Amino acid sequence: MYTPKNFEEPRIEVMHELMRARPLATLVTLTSGGLTANHIPLHLIDQPAPFGTLREHVASANPLWSDYAKDVEVLAIFHGPDSYITPSWYAIKQETGKVVPTWNYAVVHAYGTLRVIDDAAWVRAQIEALTTHNEAGFAHPWLVSDAPHEYTEKLIGAIVGFEIVITRLSGKWKVSQNQPAQNQASVIEGLGNSGYHDATAMAALVAENTKNAR
Repeated sequence: MYTPKNFEEPRIEVMHELMRARPLATLVTLTSGGLTANHIPLHLIDQPAPFGTLREHVASANPLWSDYAKDVEVLAIFHGPDSYITPSWYAIKQETGKVVPTWNYAVVHAYGTLRVIDDAAWVRAQIEALTTHNEAGFAHPWLVSDAPHEYTEKLIGAIVGFEIVITRLSGKWKVSQNQPAQNQASVIEGLGNSGYHDATAMAALVAENTKNAR
């Protein structure tokens, strides 16, 4: 990933925060037919330090777990907020006219080795941990044990677990750091009035990174 220095996000805790907030990742693997991408919510575990581990499961019919190059890293791409930035928002537009459109975004690339775990007990524990994590914000969290045991056991028999011990992380926060302060302020205002999906989250990233740059 091309990452100019001012867009680089090296802090592991910040990358982890995005990975937990937006867990649906694009998992890229090398297969016998070439590169393949699957879209899977990956559950981040803190250990081993410093990068952690990604865990999930897929249907046994999915060739992800059976057709992949075991000696080649896999790549999980986590997509944060993104937004079109119109040049009309830039404060200096009226002064010079030297402005062009761009796209702001935040992404994390996680690399590691994929390990298949075809073990029913491990898969059940992984599903329970994933469910607990995702249900935490509900007033009455659903539990795996709420469903009939024979029903969940049948489903578990049709899925395969896997984990990726992360060996390196790469974060890119392209959030107007290359713009002068007056443009950053006007971009925040423009996003706030835009009604765009992710506008609030992107405005917060622009504001945070503007503050950190000072």
